[in-house]
Amino acid sequence: MLNSLRAVARFFQEKIGWSRIGVLLSLAIIGVAAVVLFHMLRDIKIDEVIRALKAIEPHHIAAAALFVAGGYFTLTFYDWFALRTIGHPEIPYRIAALSGFTSYSIGHNVGATVFTGGAVRYRIYSGYGLDAVDVAKICFIAGLTFWLGNATVLGLSVLYMPAAASPIDQLPPFVNRLIALSLLAVLFSYLAWVWSAPREIGKGGWKVKLPNGPTTLLQIGIGILDLTCCALAMYMLLPNVPGVGFVSILVVFVSATLLGFASHAPGGLGVFDAAMLVALWQFDKEDVLAGLLIFRVLYYLAPFSVALVILGLREIWLNMHGRRARLALKTVRAAEPLRSELGGDIGKTGTG
Repeated sequence: MLNSLRAVARFFQEKIGWSRIGVLLSLAIIGVAAVVLFHMLRDIKIDEVIRALKAIEPHHIAAAALFVAGGYFTLTFYDWFALRTIGHPEIPYRIAALSGFTSYSIGHNVGATVFTGGAVRYRIYSGYGLDAVDVAKICFIAGLTFWLGNATVLGLSVLYMPAAASPIDQLPPFVNRLIALSLLAVLFSYLAWVWSAPREIGKGGWKVKLPNGPTTLLQIGIGILDLTCCALAMYMLLPNVPGVGFVSILVVFVSATLLGFASHAPGGLGVFDAAMLVALWQFDKEDVLAGLLIFRVLYYLAPFSVALVILGLREIWLNMHGRRARLALKTVRAAEPLRSELGGDIGKTGTG
């Protein structure tokens, strides 16, 4: 069986290429989402959406904004954790927070988070002596935190509420529960693997030392807190009636997030929204759409705008600081001939 799987993997790698498969999968997800959105939104009434927007209580929006802020605060620890994992604890938290917040805010909106977020990270960390390899390692550890958190939240929540995932994957609840158990089994196997001995992956300069057992638990906790905050924000923007429990919303939110991530669409635009509309069938479509619109403003547009302002001000400050340093250097260099001449004259005076 294992040899057969290896042969299939080798065939795809040699004949097709995993990158092409990834592109085809992304296009397929986006295509399906576009069809679903078309069918679900074609009879939407704008007046009803506006009514639903007005019906959301201001204090619910404020609570959602606080949860979003909590989620982005948690994201800053992705970089803080990664820096200490790869052996750079000298980088202070404020720099890790700047990098984590801006890289994810921009990556979430532009898409291709690995590349866009990596470019932002490199711009920030290169000023502190880190090179491209270090930044790649940070991206890897941060990505591992994301996936471990997703696997834990999705596994536990689907195990508890398997029916919540059925509208998305179209599988019966008992199959979803089996998938959740398999996911948790893989997660516990990984945890036991890193707990049993120091583990490294990669070769040469690209070698990364994986977090050990206790620090992996911390890593998973960071990921869980991030996802929980974001799901709570979405939960606050949905109506109280019908009474859908938070665990169900959590299952739907994480599943929709993963689909959006797999599509590589900026912000999972269209894919995330289609999954949420399909899975939250208990609510009126207008109410879900209103909640999604406010969530996108709070989670995507507002942090994106703040991140651009922060990076812009930082570039201005760095440019002004560099200009002052260059002017000081020119002043020193211009003074050197005069100092040499005065030194010569003093020498001659002393000789006389």
